[in-house]
Amino acid sequence: MADQITSATATAKTVRIAARKARLVIDLIRDRDVAEALAILEFTPRAGSPIIANVLKSAIANAEHNYDLDAQNLYVSEAYVNEGPTLKRFRPRAKGSASPINKRTSHITVVVSEKEA
Repeated sequence: MADQITSATATAKTVRIAARKARLVIDLIRDRDVAEALAILEFTPRAGSPIIANVLKSAIANAEHNYDLDAQNLYVSEAYVNEGPTLKRFRPRAKGSASPINKRTSHITVVVSEKEA
């Protein structure tokens, strides 16, 4: 059985949260067991926590269903957040001027891998 797949990936694209805010949460779960990572995300009071928890659960489900990996042996091997497209809006200001408002989005990727014995 050469080249057996031992990792699974899940990605959420164009999520309406700024990348720098999501990175604060994603840094907490990198290189941890999936059970521990889910517990951390459940009790972290940040806006990105439930979004990243959904991506992590999706990666676990992909590992179980697509690659027949055991969920008990999984850990978060890679987790990163890239910037997505920015929605540009304008806010009216004094004297007929306008100020730009950037509504930033993110691409969140989580890779789970099986631990070596």
